[in-house]
Amino acid sequence: MNARYILALDQGTTSSRALLFDRAGQVVGSAQQEFPQYYPQPAWVEHDAEEVWTSQWKVAQDAVAAAKADPEEIAGIGITNQRETVVMWDRQSSKPVRRAIVWQCRRTAPDCDRIREEGFDHVLREKTGLVADAYFSSTKIAWLLNDIPGARSLAEQGKLACGTMDSWLLWNLTQGHIHATDCSNASRTQLYNIRSLSWDDEILRYFRIPVSLLPKVKPSSGILGETNLFGTRRPIPIAGVAGDQQASLFGHRCLNPGSVKNTYGTGCFLLMNTGTQIPVSQSGLLATIAWQRDGRATYALEGSIFIAGAAVQWLRDQMGLILHASETESAARSVPDTGGVYFVPAFVGLGAPYWDAYARGVITGITRGATRNHVIRAALEAMAFQTRDVLDCMARDCGLSPGVLRVDGGAAVNDFLCQFQADILGTPVQRASEMECTALGAALLAGLATGFWEDEKDLERQLTSSVPRAGKARRFDPQLEPGRREELYAGWQRAVRCARAR
Repeated sequence: MNARYILALDQGTTSSRALLFDRAGQVVGSAQQEFPQYYPQPAWVEHDAEEVWTSQWKVAQDAVAAAKADPEEIAGIGITNQRETVVMWDRQSSKPVRRAIVWQCRRTAPDCDRIREEGFDHVLREKTGLVADAYFSSTKIAWLLNDIPGARSLAEQGKLACGTMDSWLLWNLTQGHIHATDCSNASRTQLYNIRSLSWDDEILRYFRIPVSLLPKVKPSSGILGETNLFGTRRPIPIAGVAGDQQASLFGHRCLNPGSVKNTYGTGCFLLMNTGTQIPVSQSGLLATIAWQRDGRATYALEGSIFIAGAAVQWLRDQMGLILHASETESAARSVPDTGGVYFVPAFVGLGAPYWDAYARGVITGITRGATRNHVIRAALEAMAFQTRDVLDCMARDCGLSPGVLRVDGGAAVNDFLCQFQADILGTPVQRASEMECTALGAALLAGLATGFWEDEKDLERQLTSSVPRAGKARRFDPQLEPGRREELYAGWQRAVRCARAR
C-alpha cells in the first residue's frame, strides 16, 4: 500500500497530542489528551512518565482512527517534545525510578547558585551555550542520582537509563530496544558540547553523571528506530525527532539565517535561525542546536520564557476567573486597557533575559476599580511584554530586528494578543496558517528522512500547492503610537522589578 501519511507525536508539558499529516502538510486526523501535573512542594513540578506514555500512545491510535487511515499507509513517525524534562528508568523493567522532573521545576536552583560560585558556569556557557539555571536537565539528573538510594551505583553498572521525553517515547515505541535522542534535545541537557557534537567528558565529571546513563545522539532527520506497536506488516520507521521549539522553527520553514518565530504555549519561546554559526549572546539569550540534517548542524539563538499560556491555565484552574481559555479575548476587549494593572507570571522564576530562579509572580497596580477583566487582559499582555524583552535582546546581540515576527501556538489564535504583540513591538506579526507548526516540523523532518518529501524544494512545493488552509493566517500591523508603546513597556519593567525584589 502506498505511503500517504506522516504521524507526528507532540508530547507537550500539559498534554499529549498526535496529528496525521498528508503530503500537502494538511492535518487529516488528530487527538489530544491532558495528563496530571504534580506539585509536591512550592516551585517543584513533576510528571508521571507512565501517564505521559499511556496518553501519548492512546492519542497516536486515536489520530489514525480519526482519519480513518490504515497504519500501513504511514510512511514514518516524527516526535517532538517538551524539552529539558528528564525521566530515569530501569532498563530491565522499563519502569521509571521516580516521577519525571519537569523543565519548569526549580528544586535545583541552589545547585545552580553553587555552580556560579565555583565559576563552572563559564564552562557551561562556552561548551553548551546555556546558562547555569534549574531549567536545564544537568542538575535534574544529578539530583535524581543523589536523591534515589543506590541510583548512582546502578547507573554506573549500566542498569539505569535517563533521557528527555523523546528518549522515553523512543524506548517505549521500540519496546526497549532503542535508547536515543537527537542533537536538538541533547543540546538542552547542558551535558552536550554543541561545538564537538558529543557528550562532554568534563561536564559529565563535574556533575558525576556516567555517560552509560545517557542516550545515543542521532540526527534530527534520520531513522532512529522502528515500531511494531501498530501491528503493521512492516515496522514503521521513527525518522524525525526535535525538541518542540526547534521543531516549530522548522515547521515555520525558518530555514534561512535571520528568520525568527515565536511559539505561545505553556511557555513562550523565540528562536532565530543563525545557520552554521554558533551565536554568542551578551544579553542573557541561549545558543542551541536547531536541528541536524545531512551531516550538518544548524544553530539558533533562543529566548526562553517560562510562563505564557500557563498563566491563562492558572486563571482558569486555580483562580476560577474563566471557564475556557477562549473567553480571554472578549474579556480583554471589554476594557480599554488594564487600568494600570500588570501581571508578571513568574510562578517558577523568570527565564530569559533575567534568569532569576527566585523571582515570583506578582500582580501590581491594583486599585478599587480593578476588575476580573483587567487581570485577564494583563495576563495576555504579559506574553507580549515578555516577548519584547527577548526580541530587544536579539536585536542587540545580532544588530538587527526581524521584518516580521512569525507566531504559532495555542494562544496565537487570540487576535487581541497578536495585535497587542505587534503594537508593543512596533513590528508586524504574521500568524501561521497552520497553528500546529511544532507537530508539522516533526512531520517534515521525518518525511524528509523517509523520502515522503524528496527535499526542501519538494517539501515547499507540496505545502504551498495545497488548498489554502482556512481561517488562521493573518498579518497584524502595529497601530499603537510610539509614545504610548514605551509608556506601557516602562510600566512592565517596573512590575518585573517588583517580581524580582527579595
